[in-house]
Amino acid sequence: MPNKTRPIEKFAKATAQCSAEAAAYGKCVVADYNAVQKDMCAKEFMRLKDCYLAASKKI
Repeated sequence: MPNKTRPIEKFAKATAQCSAEAAAYGKCVVADYNAVQKDMCAKEFMRLKDCYLAASKKI
């Protein structure tokens, strides 16, 4: 039986490669956390999402 990567392991490995994007998204959300609204940090979120998708394809 081949050694398969569990989905959560794949997610962890991919997100580990996107720490800069995750930090930027987190800073955006925290900057005005009392007034969070939809699409407030859409640009930062899309960068994080794109990084994750690219990283997950490499795993």
